[in-house]
Amino acid sequence: MSETFPCISADSHIVEPPGTYVDRIDPKFRDRAPRIKFHETLGDVMVIDNGKSIVPYHIVAAAGLPAEEIRLNNPRRFEDLHPGGHDPRYRLAEQDEDGVVAEIIYPSTGMLLCNHPDFDYKKACFDAYNRWIAEYSAHAPSRLIGLGQTSMRSPEDGIAELEQIKGLGLRGVMMPGRPAVEDYDHPCYDDFYRASLDLDLPLSFHILTGGDGGALGGAVRGPKINGFLSIIRGNQDILGTMIFGGVFERHPDLRVVCAEADAGWVPHYMYRADHAFERHRNWLKPGAELHRKPSEYFQEHIYVTFQDDWVAFQMTEMVNVERLMWANDFPHSDATWPWSQQMLAEHASGLSERTRERILRDNCAALYGLDRVA
Repeated sequence: MSETFPCISADSHIVEPPGTYVDRIDPKFRDRAPRIKFHETLGDVMVIDNGKSIVPYHIVAAAGLPAEEIRLNNPRRFEDLHPGGHDPRYRLAEQDEDGVVAEIIYPSTGMLLCNHPDFDYKKACFDAYNRWIAEYSAHAPSRLIGLGQTSMRSPEDGIAELEQIKGLGLRGVMMPGRPAVEDYDHPCYDDFYRASLDLDLPLSFHILTGGDGGALGGAVRGPKINGFLSIIRGNQDILGTMIFGGVFERHPDLRVVCAEADAGWVPHYMYRADHAFERHRNWLKPGAELHRKPSEYFQEHIYVTFQDDWVAFQMTEMVNVERLMWANDFPHSDATWPWSQQMLAEHASGLSERTRERILRDNCAALYGLDRVA
């Protein structure tokens, strides 16, 4: 990779500007809508539900900063952040700087909103966000691929939200880690999964959206930085729920995305899941019969996105390479922007040309129905 290789980032983000929610939310929730405030220590923050939680803008827009500047007590104003995080006119230049030709775009504040206990409030916020991200993506629809959000108040509401998301021209759906009714392996979601297939809207489960602690401040043993290492567990639990709960058995065409949870762990996870099934299948819920190994469901049905994960490029012979998707996570603090090309020149140097093309571009393009990009 001596020259820039055109990549699609399968997991990038925006930074919701101050008016995202306040200007578009159902008037009934306007007094609780997320809004910008200045915090003396944190700088500008997005305040959720009048202070129940806050999102420091500086941390979610720290791509490219040296490590010593990625700290909470670094008060910065919203206007000092990466402009493409909220203004699509600048985003394309930021993509070009990183050798990225298109991005699948997730929210930032919307990640924390997934954990809010009030599902009516959550729905109002997501309805507002979906309208905003549709406007943002419309600036360059072949390069800014916005995903909508669904609150999952009920399976029926979820289907209605899918239809609204599709009507806005969005290309996929970011799911909350925990729905209001039962769990995602319950048969009550079968019609929802069928609707996502009919509407051609891939379902994504992103880290930090299931209230599982880790970097969100939950109970993690040891120093605070240990929380960073525990983040992927929430996604693994969702995937296990769907595999062992028979979701993919009942829906053989369903594909889901495990976003920003890395990929290097996948071979051992599949091996461990097969071992559990071989020795302890009597622990499955009644009616959740599996006719294939758990690893086979994983290989076929689950896409995983990763950014700085050297191991992911070394284990491609042990997984379904057509389900690996690289991402740069721009503009978050964990992003590889603006040095993605340098990192990929090292990490992907041992791959065949076709494998590299799949991971860095073609798998993502195929999943979201994007025209092939050069």
